[in-house]
Amino acid sequence: MTRDVIINASPKVTEIALLEDKKLVELHQETSSTEFLVGDLYLGKVKKIMPGLNAAFVDVGYKKDAFLHYTDLGPNIRSLNKYVQESLNGKMPNHLLDNFLFEKEIVKTGKVVQALEKKQPILVQVLKEPISTKGPRLTCEITLAGRYLVASPFTKHISISKKINNSEERQRLHRLIESIKPKNFGVIVRTSARDKKVSELHKDLSDLIEKWRLIQEEVKSAVPPEKVFSEINKTSSLLRDLLNKSFNKIHINDKFLANDLKTYIHKIEPGKEKMVNYHNSKKTIYDQYGVTKQIKSLFGKTVTMPSGAYLVIESTEAMHVIDVNSGHKAGTNSDQESQALMVNLESASEIARQLRLRDIGGLIIIDFIDMRSPDNKKVLYKRMKESMESDRSKHTILPLSRFGLMQITRQRDKPALTIITKEQCPSCQGTGKIRSSILLIDDIADDFSYLTSEMNMKGLKLFVHPFIESYLKKGIFSTQFKWWRKNKSWLKIYANNDFGFTEYQFFDALGEKIELKG
Repeated sequence: MTRDVIINASPKVTEIALLEDKKLVELHQETSSTEFLVGDLYLGKVKKIMPGLNAAFVDVGYKKDAFLHYTDLGPNIRSLNKYVQESLNGKMPNHLLDNFLFEKEIVKTGKVVQALEKKQPILVQVLKEPISTKGPRLTCEITLAGRYLVASPFTKHISISKKINNSEERQRLHRLIESIKPKNFGVIVRTSARDKKVSELHKDLSDLIEKWRLIQEEVKSAVPPEKVFSEINKTSSLLRDLLNKSFNKIHINDKFLANDLKTYIHKIEPGKEKMVNYHNSKKTIYDQYGVTKQIKSLFGKTVTMPSGAYLVIESTEAMHVIDVNSGHKAGTNSDQESQALMVNLESASEIARQLRLRDIGGLIIIDFIDMRSPDNKKVLYKRMKESMESDRSKHTILPLSRFGLMQITRQRDKPALTIITKEQCPSCQGTGKIRSSILLIDDIADDFSYLTSEMNMKGLKLFVHPFIESYLKKGIFSTQFKWWRKNKSWLKIYANNDFGFTEYQFFDALGEKIELKG
């Protein structure tokens, strides 16, 4: 599988499209004013404690207080609070935790009032970006993500990605991390660390510990609410998480950003910076690589697949519902089961793509075409799981229910991407009413006769929809020619791409618009 990243940069927004085998699978938007990204750290202030919710609301500078649940505090919240308080008071000599005295851990079944106090400063990390009317969701289990590793202060655990399934490699990585990690820092080993040398892992971990030092320096002088660490932008974050051997090219239309990306890629993957390609053409970068066309065809309520089958995607406050339809590919009664399986398998792949592309989260209900065979149902379930393997968001897929429905839950960390693919009809301007197209040519002919005979006007020009222009000029004895013979005056006809099918406009010889009473 080849992967291409297309970056469309402008002063106000940067759009990032990820293509897999030239198919659009992810679309990200980053505005210049984007704040409260997942991973950002804030020194906030506890605003309210809600015992009924077993949660607290924290002021981090957003228009709405952020939400912090007890389960997101982490077992060492007391130690983190002590560290923050001592840093603010200037009692922490450095950022390392070698000689730091830990407080007693909190229990999973405890209450938020036992761990937090109103108005106390607290170090928090954005777990979910603000969505709709909700503020950010926070966590106190701090994680710092690198290329191969994720460092977590105030823990001691070493975790290996489940996608590294070779037992010998898992043991090797565990031994390496155990030998290089600082005291009282936990480490999560990412899938990209597979087969990497100790020098590469050590450098990545050292960079993360340096980030923690900078965070502590910011905390010392911070006045809550204040941001103390900002996650890298979405472009760099995407490349950090996805960059691998399957990447083919990174195309970008901004020369300065292209140079910055080359520098960043050289830092995390030396030699890969050659894949950055600066797009310098009159044709827009999204048009050049077919992204615009795919966006227009993929973000509507109805999504058509190559076989002619289609999906209908509906979103409500509680869930998302996807209906699978066979379209004109419905088979005969004798072959109905195999036709249903074929359409369902195609739909499973497309649904997985749509979930990633639109970043649909929460509960998703899929109404596949009914199948009787239990074996076919198992095949469909297997295909759905395989199609979702490349999805980086956490998800759970259940087998088909007795009613033929499949349920999926998918984690979402940022607002779902919505792109309006509807256009206002140029003929009716959204009213739903147009002049009768059957009488259009007669109407134009009558207006032309009136202007030449009654108003005695010459050198007239007519602007119409391109299809109408072609019709009026078609053939040797065209309609345009017939009008000339009848009215003894030649009418110049021009196409206007912005006109609706039944829209037309006359202009005089001086180029002035002629207003005709309808």
